[in-house]
Amino acid sequence: MVILDGTIVSVALPSIQHSLGFSPTSLAWVVNAYLVPFGGLLLLAGRLGDLVGRKRVFVAGLGIFTAASLLCGISQDPATLLASRFVQGIGGAVTSAVTLGMVVTLFPQPKERAKAIGVYSFVQSAGGSLGLLVGGALTQTVGWHWIFFVNLPIGIAAMVSAGRMLTPEQGLGLGKGTDVAGALLVTAALMLGVYTIVETTDVGWASAPTLGFGAAALALLLAFVARQTKATRPLLPLRMFRSRTVSGALGIQALMVAGMFSFQFLCVLYLQKVLGFDEIHTGLGIFPVSVAIGTLSLGLSPKAIARFGPRAVLLPGLALIAAGLAALGRVPAGGSYAVDILPALLPLGIGFGLAMPALATLAMSAATPEDSGIASGMFNTMQQIGAAFGLAILSTLANAHTNALLHDGASAPSALTGGYQLAFRIGACLVAASLLLAASLLRSPARPPLHSAAAEASPVPEHAAH
Repeated sequence: MVILDGTIVSVALPSIQHSLGFSPTSLAWVVNAYLVPFGGLLLLAGRLGDLVGRKRVFVAGLGIFTAASLLCGISQDPATLLASRFVQGIGGAVTSAVTLGMVVTLFPQPKERAKAIGVYSFVQSAGGSLGLLVGGALTQTVGWHWIFFVNLPIGIAAMVSAGRMLTPEQGLGLGKGTDVAGALLVTAALMLGVYTIVETTDVGWASAPTLGFGAAALALLLAFVARQTKATRPLLPLRMFRSRTVSGALGIQALMVAGMFSFQFLCVLYLQKVLGFDEIHTGLGIFPVSVAIGTLSLGLSPKAIARFGPRAVLLPGLALIAAGLAALGRVPAGGSYAVDILPALLPLGIGFGLAMPALATLAMSAATPEDSGIASGMFNTMQQIGAAFGLAILSTLANAHTNALLHDGASAPSALTGGYQLAFRIGACLVAASLLLAASLLRSPARPPLHSAAAEASPVPEHAAH
C-alpha cells in the first residue's frame, strides 16, 4: 500500500488536474509532495523504531498514512491535496522504515528469513507495478478520489492485525540514541537532496537552484557524518559501514534501482504515447513483471539464497535486468507488444525477483537486533535516492534526445522512441555497473559445514571440536 501510493497517482494526474484546477507546473508536486518526505524521513524513522520499539512506530505510521489518505480523497483544492500528500509521505516513511527490520528480527533462522525477505521483496516490488494498473482502473471507473479511499480499509485492517499479532518491543530508550542535532541534519539533507533531484526535470541540472540546493544538501550530509563521528550516542552508528558486504550492497542497490526504475516510468510512456495504450491496458502490459517478480521472490529465490548464498543469486539477477533494459533499448517506433516489449519485460521481472531478496539479505547481514531499524531505514533510503536520481537523469536525457530528433525533422513517434531507447540503454549501463561492483566487491560468506542428523542429535563437545 505504501509503495503503491508512490505510483498510483501517475495515471490519475490528468483527472486530478481537471478536477482541482492544478497548473501544469504544479501538477508534478502531487507525486513529489509524497516522495520528498518519504525519502527524507526513512533514516530517522528507522532509528526511532530501534529506540521506542518497531511495533509502536509501525502502527503510528499506519495511522498517519491512513488518516492522510482520507484527507487526500476529500480534498477540494490543490493546497489541501498537496499538504495531505506530504503528511501521507511522512506516514509512509515511518511505516516502511521499520518493516524490513521487523522481518529480520522476527525470523532469525537463515532459511525462514530468506522466505520472509522474499515475501517482503515481492510485496514491495509488486506495489509499484500494481499502482499503475489499480490507479488506471479506479480512475476510469469510479474517479480519482478512490485511489486514496482504497487505502482506508487496508490501513485499518493492517493496524488491527499488527496490534494483535506483533509482540510489543521495549526499545533501547530515547536516551540511548537521541541525537537531535544529527536527526535534524540528516532529515534536512535527505529531504533537500530529494527535492533538488525531482526539481531538475523543470529547472535543469546546471541551473542555479539545482547547484545551490545540491551544494546545501551535500554540506548538510557532510555535517551529519562529522556529527556522527563525535556524538556519544549517534543516530547512525558509522560502524555499520565497516562491513564491505553491507556498504557494497547499499551502493549496488542504488545503481540497480536507478537503472531499473526507468523502465516503469518510460515504458509506460512508450506504451501510451507510441503504441496508443489506455491506462488499463498499460497497467496490464506491465503486469507480467509483477508476476515474474512474485514467482521468483516467493519461490525460487529464497531457496537459492539458502542453498547457494545471496551473492550467487544476485549476480545472475543483475545480468538479467541489464539484458532486459538493453532489449528495451532496441524497441522500434512501430513496435509490437508481443514481439518487442514482452520478451524484454520477462528477464526484468525474473532478474529483479532474484536480485532484490539477495540485496536485502546482504544489506541486513550485519544488523543486530538493536540496529535492525536503522539498517532497514538505510536500505529503503538508498532505494528512494536511487529511484529519484535515476528517474530524474534518465527522463531528462530522454526528453533532450527527443527534442533534438524533432529538431532534425523526425516524426513524433520516432523522436519519442529514440529518447526512450537512449534512457533504457543508459539504465542498462547503470545495472551493468552494479553487476561489476557486485562481482568485484562482494564475497560469499563462509558456510558452516553440513551436519548429519546423528551429529545434530549428539553434538560434539566444544573441547573435542577444538
